[in-house]
Amino acid sequence: MIITNIEAVTKAKSRVYIDEQLAFVLYKGELYRYKIKKDEEISDETYREIIDEVLTKRAKIRCIYLLKSMDRTEYQLRTKLKQGGYPEEAINRAIDYVKNLHYIDDNRYAQYYIDGRTGSKSKQQIVQDLLRRGISKEQIQSIYEQKEPEDETEQIRKWVAKKRVDLETADPKEINRLYGFLMRKGFQASDISKVIRGREYD
Repeated sequence: MIITNIEAVTKAKSRVYIDEQLAFVLYKGELYRYKIKKDEEISDETYREIIDEVLTKRAKIRCIYLLKSMDRTEYQLRTKLKQGGYPEEAINRAIDYVKNLHYIDDNRYAQYYIDGRTGSKSKQQIVQDLLRRGISKEQIQSIYEQKEPEDETEQIRKWVAKKRVDLETADPKEINRLYGFLMRKGFQASDISKVIRGREYD
């Protein structure tokens, strides 16, 4: 394995490329300690020591730090570690570490998120939020199936009140604007129609 490039990230840290591929990010002192120099060979033993003794430990600590401020999904943690230049092997070990400690649990995260956002967001918005956070459609669907069926018309009425629209006196243009707003919020057309027109959507 040949060190093909060393690229400064900050004054203290550098990206190290092995055989033209980004391998990891090390601090200046670590470059010196492991004799990491451009165009020189890195032994398997040194490579393994960097992964096992330096980067895996650092990735675990980074995970703990990130979880102190807020709960996160596995996908969110992986993304943060990748952005930090950690190699896949160190990331996998760090994720397994926090999973085994029950510090992350995607199913728990999704349940809490749904419980905390129901009433302020539409189901569709909540689902999209969770998908962006790496929760699978199957997990989300399973959680919703375990809950009581929701009638989102009450949420829609709250939004109508918040927008200060009088459905009895509003003109068609105002109704259309309100309808578009509620659709963008992720509410179903049939539920919007129940509230706005007082009947089932055809």
